[in-house]
Parts: sequence; C-alpha cells; structure tokens
Amino acid sequence: MPILDQHTFDFFSRSAEQTRRIGARLGRGLERGDLICLEGELGAGKTTFVQGMAQGWESLDGATSPTFVLVNEYRRPDGEMLFHLDAYRLGSALEAEELDLARMLGEGALVIEWPERMQTVLPAQEMRVVLEYVEDEQRRIQFTARGAHYDQLMERLQQEMFGVG
Repeated sequence: MPILDQHTFDFFSRSAEQTRRIGARLGRGLERGDLICLEGELGAGKTTFVQGMAQGWESLDGATSPTFVLVNEYRRPDGEMLFHLDAYRLGSALEAEELDLARMLGEGALVIEWPERMQTVLPAQEMRVVLEYVEDEQRRIQFTARGAHYDQLMERLQQEMFGVG
C-alpha cells in the first residue's frame, strides 16, 4: 500500500472481483452528501468498481453503466439513494449544471464517472478514485481525499482493507 501523502494512497487490484470488493468496502462507508469521482480510460474498471460500491452500500438494484441515460439511481432498503452519473457524453459544464447535482447530494451519495468533463461545477471536497489499466486483470487504483470528511472516509477504507488507518 504505497502512501503518496496523507491524503493519497495507491492499491493494485489483481482481478475484477478484487476491484469490486474494494468498491464494496468504500460503498459501506458512504453517507448522504458524499461525492466520489472516478477517473480512468474506457475499460479501466470504473463500472466494476461502482458495482462493488452499490453492493457494499446494500443497493436493492444492480449497478450498470449509465452512459446512455446519464444518471442511474440505486435504492437501499432504508430509502437512501445512491446516484451514479456518467459524464462521458456531456457536451459542456452547462449541461452538467442542468443535472441538479445539489439535489442528488442532498438526497443521497453521488458517484461520477468522467468527472473531468464537468470539473467546474463540482464541489471542491470529494474523494477522487483513479483507475488505471496495468494489464488484463491488474488495475492501479489511486484514492485521493479532498477535505477532512474524505480523509476520514479514506481512513475507514484503509482500516477495512489493511487493518491500518
């Protein structure tokens, strides 16, 4: 577990299932208002990671890529919501503003794929997760916490993954 600084750490996943399990560990710690931004090229494992997040978050719905609908909504038995936004097809920050991110963050947690396409409308505080293709089954996953709340979320994730914080 290379720790790059107090707000960032790297992990190398050796399979899609391991990537899903890491996502599940992060998903268990999500709260209403949390923003998770996923970066990575096509095929890097972003949707696999979100499938794990939804599972750990105890979604009643299976996670799928929202590329063509832009936003998928997943429900939990207690009524909480997890919003999954894919910004790949957004043409501008103006289009992103029309999605009403404030409503989504007020009603649940929000995970965004391709956040760099709408960076200007995103809150400064977030957890950034960058997935990088290394080889067929291996991915480098870098977590960066931006803000005190996300430092705590990352500490809980590290505790679950490695038994350290």
